[in-house]
Amino acid sequence: MSRLQVVSGKGGTGKTTVAAALALALATEGKRTLLVEVEGRQGIAQLFETEALPYEERKIAVAPGGGEVYALAIDPELALLDYLQMFYKLGSAGRALKKLGAIDFATTIAPGLRDVLLTGKACEAVRRKERSGRFVYDYVVMDAPPTGRITRFLNVNDEVAGLAKIGPIHNQAQAVMRVLKSPETAVHLVTLLEEMPVQETVDGIAELRSARLPVGRIIVNMVRPEVLDETDLELLRTAPRSTVARSLSSAGLGGARRGGHAERLVDPLLTQAEEYAERYTLEHDQRAVLAELGLPLHELPLFAEGMDLAGLYELARELREQGVS
Repeated sequence: MSRLQVVSGKGGTGKTTVAAALALALATEGKRTLLVEVEGRQGIAQLFETEALPYEERKIAVAPGGGEVYALAIDPELALLDYLQMFYKLGSAGRALKKLGAIDFATTIAPGLRDVLLTGKACEAVRRKERSGRFVYDYVVMDAPPTGRITRFLNVNDEVAGLAKIGPIHNQAQAVMRVLKSPETAVHLVTLLEEMPVQETVDGIAELRSARLPVGRIIVNMVRPEVLDETDLELLRTAPRSTVARSLSSAGLGGARRGGHAERLVDPLLTQAEEYAERYTLEHDQRAVLAELGLPLHELPLFAEGMDLAGLYELARELREQGVS
């Protein structure tokens, strides 16, 4: 299992929820996971029902088996100060630059620099070791930008390394790319069984492969339960209305006589069945499209009542049972 797990997906697919569940799943049996947020939305804090995350690694959950999940919301400005101190020993001069607004200016005017800082901080956590030589974190899970810009986000260090031919910036960019383009990294894409998210997943995987970035798994989120199968749907399509009415009556839903309660239920029931059949066909077709990509495919259930902390642990259990951890 790769030590850096990058989770991306089209907006609205629940990629932050999946990243959080993955971090919990990987932290089982005494493992330690760092969950990294790079978009500044504080989505991780909301999921774990905790206060807003600062720019520091903080334990936010205990996984089954005694594992621990830490979280970090990376602030580009503070990450740049870390970078300046690490490579140029600016110290108080770096803090002065922040007060003057130079740090904010640099990360705003050069979005590529911002991505370098974000990916660099995550990769540093992957490589960091204790004095004993053991890695501080067994896994680092990154809640990454959406599919539409994930390749550029991860590949920006390659561009920087090409622009800065020598020096610490060049060396740092190369070190980051050695992690991102190695078996240490896996980029997972989250999707729904709908045409637009699936197409964006297909396009995203093609872009990642073209950039030689390691694609991991496809995780289909918010899968609704299968109420009727193909045989049931065919029976509903061919059964006479009178037969449906008698079935409703035998189920205790009123007499089957013309104009009776069961008779009045037939049309709404058949309409609902037609709508379900359309969705069933669409989801079946989208599964086939995803299967053609030749990647491990996992499905997570839809929680009708919405996502809470208990649901997050349930998703983590689903991922473990499906062999993701």
